[in-house]
Amino acid sequence: MKTTVAILSTTLAAFAVQADPVTVYGQLNVSAQSSDEGEGRFSELKSNSSRFGLKGDYELEGGLKLVYQLEWGVDLADVGDGDNITSRNQYIGLAGSFGEVRLGRHDTALKDAQGKIDLFSDYEADVKALWKGEVRASDSITYYSPSFNGFGVQLTYVMEDAADAEDAFSAAVYYGDENLKNSNFYAAVAMDADVAGYDAMRVQAQGKVAGFKLGAMFHSQENIVSGLEQDGWLLSAAYPMGKTELKAQYQTLEDDDAISLGVDYKAGKNTTLYGWYSSFNFDTTAPDRDYLAVGIKHKF
Repeated sequence: MKTTVAILSTTLAAFAVQADPVTVYGQLNVSAQSSDEGEGRFSELKSNSSRFGLKGDYELEGGLKLVYQLEWGVDLADVGDGDNITSRNQYIGLAGSFGEVRLGRHDTALKDAQGKIDLFSDYEADVKALWKGEVRASDSITYYSPSFNGFGVQLTYVMEDAADAEDAFSAAVYYGDENLKNSNFYAAVAMDADVAGYDAMRVQAQGKVAGFKLGAMFHSQENIVSGLEQDGWLLSAAYPMGKTELKAQYQTLEDDDAISLGVDYKAGKNTTLYGWYSSFNFDTTAPDRDYLAVGIKHKF
């Protein structure tokens, strides 16, 4: 572990000193959590997708630009040794009037298309708890089209990487600003074909209405091997009050569902204090479960 940290520290320092302008960034997110997964309640400390990385670009000839990103996940709570640092989005690519192409490890178009609709992303009630399709694909080529009247396209091609495997594809068409800063509305339609063993489709939208931030998603998935088809939907709502934001979310997959309530407090420009509660009810042999957490998130 010490060797891994030393190598990463040396790499970051080398980029900062020798490379063209590069952005070093990250997110530290840790919560104290009370969990009940069917065998009794216990307490734990959770690192919620804490991460660090660097990204930048470099002007080339002919109107082209080199783009790159190297991002790692880091567990601040309970994982040590070599499991403490994991790979996240890492790519190199080219950008120009045609759009942008990225080569490497990258979130699929379907995963990206959800924007900010999932208000409990990175926590127990992240949409991946019930739905398939939250894939960060290795051996992938990602394409972003230029924006045209607010519309854009993202495509993902995942190479098979083995003689007995199949290529996979993911695609999304979106409209508006997913951060709801340049527009008050965002919508996307996305699909996966043979991605991580599933075909999937999503239709989603989010907008600002009377001070509320409201979101909705419809999701459909099919297991390629078993042929099992399942549908679900999600509704989310957030309401800001000064430095505080109240939020709620409900998600289903057939007869399984999850409900979450939370509150965020903006303690500083890049620092948020939060608390949330999530409860899962399953129409299967798996036990119901619920979680209660308070934590702190800081971005740099």
